[in-house]
Amino acid sequence: MTSEAEEFRHVALRSREAAYLLRRLTRKDKDAALLVLADALVAHTDTITKANAIDVTAAREAGTSEAIVDRLTLTAARITAIADALREVTGLPDPVGEVVRGYTLPNGLQVRQIRVPLGVVGMIYEARPNVTVDAAGLCLKSGNAALLRGSSSAHHSNSALVDVMRTALATTGITPDAIQLVPGQTHASVDFLMKARGLVDVLIPRGGESLIRNVVENSTVPVIETGVGNCHVYIDKDADIEMAVRILLNSKAQRVSVCNAAETVLVHRDIADAFLPRALDALADAGVTVHADERFVLKATGSSASVVPVTDDDWGAEYYSLDIAAGIVDSLDDAIAHIRRWSSGHTEAIVSNSQSAIREFTAAIDSAAIMVNASTRFTDGGEFGFGAEIGISTQKLHARGPMALPELTTTTYVVTGDGHVRG
Repeated sequence: MTSEAEEFRHVALRSREAAYLLRRLTRKDKDAALLVLADALVAHTDTITKANAIDVTAAREAGTSEAIVDRLTLTAARITAIADALREVTGLPDPVGEVVRGYTLPNGLQVRQIRVPLGVVGMIYEARPNVTVDAAGLCLKSGNAALLRGSSSAHHSNSALVDVMRTALATTGITPDAIQLVPGQTHASVDFLMKARGLVDVLIPRGGESLIRNVVENSTVPVIETGVGNCHVYIDKDADIEMAVRILLNSKAQRVSVCNAAETVLVHRDIADAFLPRALDALADAGVTVHADERFVLKATGSSASVVPVTDDDWGAEYYSLDIAAGIVDSLDDAIAHIRRWSSGHTEAIVSNSQSAIREFTAAIDSAAIMVNASTRFTDGGEFGFGAEIGISTQKLHARGPMALPELTTTTYVVTGDGHVRG
């Protein structure tokens, strides 16, 4: 075994021991620790932002897109928001010990299915140091040890955040090994984490399509798959135009570097003439480039918006930029068919005053979240009232949609008898 592999195994074993200790903590213990972590992060804002500045400077020098740089950047305001998210988690119910179902069998045996921690939760993620804190906090609250592998582009930021949290955690009497970074910055360290079956209980990737595919296809540790966000907004023929413009603009331009930003807008032909002039002006004011099909291009003639022909790559793109694919459809069924072909299964939105259209859309669309007369930007653990989220799952087993505390648990059956034996 190489020295790198030995170092990883040592860290993973410490995580495993920490998980054993964490599963027995009370809610009071965990909530108190989360408040200590939140205060420590704010108190060490200067240390964290200085470390983050090293990563941001390196990213810009490497020609990284501004959307990714935005994800990477930590400001004092963002650190305060991250700390506030930890505080919000303390107000959420502790899922550990919750009875999912309970009943008594005819023979008198009492059966209870209760929530218990998963154990060691591994995370592989890209350029988002806020994930370091979100994952650590949610894992702590749910009684899990967090073993974190952020991207090398955020190495200084993640190291500073983890150092602050581990030091703070030690003052609470909880083992600092509840929060650990995977040692090393090479691809080998990622492979060690993906192959750590028996040491790591579940692996959650967060990032671009290539990262997620690599983890899903090559990990021997069970994976909860988070997905890319090729999100759609469908403007139905019975939509309120003012509402539709507002929702489209917020979905696309409120923040482009996130997975719940809209990447495609589909407009019913019967509302196109009334909707498009106002929508295009709004998109132009926001600096959005529209990648449009032929009918959309014709309708956009004379508009101040930047409109270019759409390609198949555009229909499948998660832009992370001020770009949106756009098309005109003949019917609700055509919109659904388009979404079925191109969606990543993250979030789709319909804007309509027709209850029958809404029912048909929500019944037909197979995505983790469906927004009705609301922005796609609401697909978020915080917006759903979960506090911080650990990711948005687009798979169908165990967890789907924004993942928070309950999704970081599994269950154990506790069966209580009175001397029962099976005949």
